[in-house]
Amino acid sequence: MSYHIVNIDSPECSISCRNGQLTCRTQEGEKTLPLEDVASIVVTSFSASIHSHLLIEAAKKGISLILCDHYKPVSLVLPANRSTDTLLTRAHVSLPASIRQELWRRTVDAKCQNQYRLAECLAPESPWLQEMWRTVAGKHKNKESMCAREFWRMFGKAVGFPSFERHRDAPGINGMLNYGYAVLLSLCQQKLFAVGIDPTFGLSHTTRERSTPLAYDIMEPFRPCVDHLVIQWVQHVNDKEFLPIDKGFKQHILSLPLQKIEYRQHPMTLMRCVEAVVTTLRSAILGKRAAVYQPWIQQNSKWDG
Repeated sequence: MSYHIVNIDSPECSISCRNGQLTCRTQEGEKTLPLEDVASIVVTSFSASIHSHLLIEAAKKGISLILCDHYKPVSLVLPANRSTDTLLTRAHVSLPASIRQELWRRTVDAKCQNQYRLAECLAPESPWLQEMWRTVAGKHKNKESMCAREFWRMFGKAVGFPSFERHRDAPGINGMLNYGYAVLLSLCQQKLFAVGIDPTFGLSHTTRERSTPLAYDIMEPFRPCVDHLVIQWVQHVNDKEFLPIDKGFKQHILSLPLQKIEYRQHPMTLMRCVEAVVTTLRSAILGKRAAVYQPWIQQNSKWDG
């Protein structure tokens, strides 16, 4: 079976199956795709109609169906023969601590490099850049927090708030970042479910009730993409003392999945990149080889995430 992930986001659409073809009918017309080429179907449309025949045919072919509300997965429809005791889940749960730690190290390294690339674009003359690069290139125990401290200082100056501090519960720019990270988290949840990885077993983030720590882990290297979108928005706001999360800002942030980035020398959307990254994670878990996992790293000196 192929591992193509189909995302249905068209409003007022009807999804069904006819002659072995996945069909999506909208006011603009109808699109089809061979069901045998599909691994998962992610429905983010807020008003889609799903025919029961599709559910039956998808189950026969082992295809999962992920239903989302405001882009966040709220329901996972799995074929009866896909219990939670799968080869992938067993491999995930029994992953040696050394491999889990290496997967997390690779994730943190990617995040820190991406923060540095964005900081380099925001403040190319900053005296903090050299210190930040030494941290990025080193093997410090607190590497993630050390890079974050330098990054947020440069971020604050870029948006016109030199004394800015990152606080999850604070309003204003912090609230904007939180909204963007929520969109990113939902995207990572979608892709993890779509490739069959249980996101409740994390690499570093702690498992809590009704949480998906692995999605938080996977999203770390992509956070600078959200930071960049927030910077773009704030820099064009006249009244920086009043920064509401209004309709315009939400539309700006919701463009995140379609942002153009480069992954392993191939241009693609951020949505497709997350899918590619979680696919490498799946292979790393099954093969118990951390080196197979390839988190996204911004390679270009010019930030275009």
